Amino acid sequence: MTELRQAIEELVEKHLPNDSHFVVEVKLEEKAGKTRVLILIDADQGITIEACAKVSRAVSEELEAKEMIGEAYVLEVSSPGLDFPLSSRRQYQKNIGRELKLTLASGTDVLGKLLEMDSEGVKLLVKKKEKGKKATEEELLVPFAEIKKSIVQVSFK
Repeated sequence: MTELRQAIEELVEKHLPNDSHFVVEVKLEEKAGKTRVLILIDADQGITIEACAKVSRAVSEELEAKEMIGEAYVLEVSSPGLDFPLSSRRQYQKNIGRELKLTLASGTDVLGKLLEMDSEGVKLLVKKKEKGKKATEEELLVPFAEIKKSIVQVSFK
């Protein structure tokens, strides 16, 4: 399955509309005798339904032509939802300025505005509230190695 997943990921990369688009994840699951192929793609400026449809058609045609999956399968091409954890550095870059909730390897959660990121980690602006004092903001550097999960927080402001 790992080789098939890798081959499908290469197909997807070949059929992305342009360099601003990227693969987030390719997942293969067995369900009720069918293989489910889930392809998550994103773009630096946001993904469109048309881009997902184009990738879906192109990948489907190649899967059929090359008979990469012998039995019946279901192909889904979509963008990662808001509740899907960030998994690539391009996703962090895309979400600069937004509120993130990081779950650290230690098990603690950190909530803050993503200010910047580099090859080492992210810089967040977090609010510190001490009892009896006014809340203050401070910058916090978090290395990628310490981040277990990152979720973009929905803002209705």
